[in-house]
Amino acid sequence: MARSTPVKKALRSLTWLVILIAVLAGLNTAASVLAGSTKDTSDKWYAGASWVPELALDLQGGTQITLAAQSTEGSAVTSQQLQQAVNIIRQRIDATGVSESEINTQGANNIVVSIPGKPDQQTIQRIEAAAKLTFRPVLYTEAASDSAVGDSGKGSTASPTPYSPPASLQATPSSKPTNGSDLAWVTPKLQDLYTNYKCSAPDDVTSAPDDEPLVTCDNDGAAKYILGPVEVSGADISNATSGLASNSQGTTTGEWAVNLSFNGAGTKDFGSVTNRLVKLTQPQNQFAIVLDGTVITAPTTNSAITNGKAQITGNFTADSSKTLADQLKYGALPINFQVQSNEVISSTLGTAQLVGGLVAGLIGLILVVIYSVIQYRSLAFVTVLSLGVAAALTYLVIAIMSWRVDYRLSLAGVAGLIVAIGITADSFIVYFERIRDELRDGRALESAVESGWKRALRTILASDSVNFLAAVTLYVLAVSDVKGFAFTLLLTTLIDVVVVALFTHPMMQLIARTRFFGEGHRFSGLDPAALGAVYRGRAQFRAPIVDGKRQRSAREAARRQTIAERKAAGSDNGTGNGTGNGKDS
Repeated sequence: MARSTPVKKALRSLTWLVILIAVLAGLNTAASVLAGSTKDTSDKWYAGASWVPELALDLQGGTQITLAAQSTEGSAVTSQQLQQAVNIIRQRIDATGVSESEINTQGANNIVVSIPGKPDQQTIQRIEAAAKLTFRPVLYTEAASDSAVGDSGKGSTASPTPYSPPASLQATPSSKPTNGSDLAWVTPKLQDLYTNYKCSAPDDVTSAPDDEPLVTCDNDGAAKYILGPVEVSGADISNATSGLASNSQGTTTGEWAVNLSFNGAGTKDFGSVTNRLVKLTQPQNQFAIVLDGTVITAPTTNSAITNGKAQITGNFTADSSKTLADQLKYGALPINFQVQSNEVISSTLGTAQLVGGLVAGLIGLILVVIYSVIQYRSLAFVTVLSLGVAAALTYLVIAIMSWRVDYRLSLAGVAGLIVAIGITADSFIVYFERIRDELRDGRALESAVESGWKRALRTILASDSVNFLAAVTLYVLAVSDVKGFAFTLLLTTLIDVVVVALFTHPMMQLIARTRFFGEGHRFSGLDPAALGAVYRGRAQFRAPIVDGKRQRSAREAARRQTIAERKAAGSDNGTGNGTGNGKDS
């Protein structure tokens, strides 16, 4: 006998659900095996893969970095500057994929950054390099050399010391410079400093004011520079992204690049500077990007850029281009920082609270099961299985997100998962009650399942839509732990729709064809007699018996009928009686 259409649809839905679970489980298993068998996984897509979800700062502990703020202008750091720095540091940490981090102010000039687990070196460098970002024209550059005045020879182990030019040397330009690339900026004192400057030694000159030239080196200490005054501020960058560069024909060159976009003021300043630099010779046609007093890159100007969109190319990798893009994207901090401490911290709540949260979730689950058994009898097994499928999907998604996007589960996130038990069970109750309503109206179970599903789906989607919008709003507007609660609520709401559509409804379609449920066994939870309908045989019902109160209401309604309504009723009765008398004779 050919299977009915509902059965085919049910099997198809269950097949897709099995495929979905198998794909998620297979992906996590493969990644975990590869991560366990490979020594260096830092640049692999499966880096950190595991079947155990990562925990947040409150449950696992992590790394705490304390930064002391220092104003670039020599004045006291204001609370507004400190708060702006907190926001930018938070954006930079979020850009690395680290979640559930905490960035707070401490005292009048300290910022404390707490990161779950052990962050990689690049993340720490991005935090410690959170300083003022500027663009300066290059006046002169050459390969760096540490052999200078004060060195004691090749075999010396003495630490390099900063060099200070003699006070007798001229410190002001002999003629007023006309622009940032004017070599008149290079005074005898600045030239002497450049000649004797050692890239391996610290020097206060790296914090030179914006309107004065700067002597500094690049990140690797391989090149030494004399830079002109600041001509473009990093705060004028509106966006920065990394990707593969393309030529004028739109063909990808295979070279990694960083793309910059400037705001109105930045577009004007950058266009004016590049229009000047493109006419100069090497190295004066270079425009250095300086972060924390160090040159992070000094690209050559190939053309005047007047539309506010620039592209930086060079010896970039995927990681280095993304790092530079992140440094540029979030503009400039109004203050510089000195790292005071970098230490490992313990969890703020610990395992006991996690166990307590899980026990609370288990108690809630048991209560839901008990209620389902009392209210729906054997139908409760569909609820239990549906909750199990929802739990499996949620666990797989969280486990994969832990190593793919560095998601970490906090105690607030656990609370969101507990709340999800009620949300998921509520969807089942809505569906079951719709089926019962259809049975009360005299429908057969198979028909009641299909009709009840159409009505219940609208209610379930409306309810989940409200939860979804609430979770999104909470996630966008809230900070720290509340985001963890909002995210798990958002995730479980989406999974609830998937489970109801791909498991709960197909299971009801299948069990409706069984004898136990189809004939309305009194322990099935779908007994028509208990629901107010009287069972007369397989798939046949008659309307419920009307009680005395309802009969009195019917007689009262008959008395209140109009003359026209009574004539119409009499005509119907006459037709019926005539037909009946004809049969009797």
